[in-house]
Amino acid sequence: ARRTGRGACSPMPALTGSNTNLSPMRIDLHTHSNRSDGTTSPADVVAQASEAGLDVVALTDHDTTRGWDDAADAARRVGIDVVRGIEISCRHRGISIHLLAYLPAPEGELFDEMERARESRVTRAERMVERLGRDVPITYEQVLAQAGPDATIGRPHIADALVANGVVPDRSTAFEHLLSNSGPYHVGHYAIDPVRAVTLVRAAGGVPVMAHPFADVRGRVVGDAVIEEMIDAGLLGLEAHHRDHTPEQVRHARDLARTHDLLVTGSSDYHGDGKPNRLGENTTEPDQYERLVALATSDVGVVRGR
Repeated sequence: ARRTGRGACSPMPALTGSNTNLSPMRIDLHTHSNRSDGTTSPADVVAQASEAGLDVVALTDHDTTRGWDDAADAARRVGIDVVRGIEISCRHRGISIHLLAYLPAPEGELFDEMERARESRVTRAERMVERLGRDVPITYEQVLAQAGPDATIGRPHIADALVANGVVPDRSTAFEHLLSNSGPYHVGHYAIDPVRAVTLVRAAGGVPVMAHPFADVRGRVVGDAVIEEMIDAGLLGLEAHHRDHTPEQVRHARDLARTHDLLVTGSSDYHGDGKPNRLGENTTEPDQYERLVALATSDVGVVRGR
């Protein structure tokens, strides 16, 4: 059975990330727009977050900041605070790791690495579509038609094209076989080493938080020793509350965070219609959020809409 979120999205004040105390603030620090692999524009992600009763939302598209400006404009219109972030694709010995970077300065070596990853995703998508096209009806032009403006083309857009062509019923089915990492059409892409990524995020004045660190439902995960290397390099938090974590994995993340005095966050990992994740289904405690903002040293502040 699929692991589901620990809390329900509601327009009313809801349980916080630990789901033990009512809070006057609801904070979701992990969402995606159609600038990467979500299905909703940055402005609509922010508007939907406000409608869902959130006070703070972070836009964290994969390897890009192309949605930041639109999200900031929307924040001021709808009256919600927006945290500008990124989800950085990393890899350690063949294992995929996602690193959330909050409020980094949009320049320098970190952003050079992101552009390299983004370009690699595009060429990877082209090669995967070429392989798929030998066996199923799909073209790269059809994949492009599924993506938003300035989107980083990736496997979710291929999945959407497969759905549109009637090859599979939904994205999840596409990823179970045709687009899986162990599937016959898989092609790798460039991803930075996670320890180096943490170092670059800190150098850019950002706050690095490891996304869904123990979500083995997604594939192989690294052990605590690798996470401790990242901590030594400057990792500042763990995303403990996530729908792909079991209660035991949430507990382990919280215990590890307590041992190393790390931030603990909770998030939806919202992708619009692309995935079942709902805005606000997991949230971050206000004290953890305030600490996160205080730890950022760049000039990239939170966009205040409230």
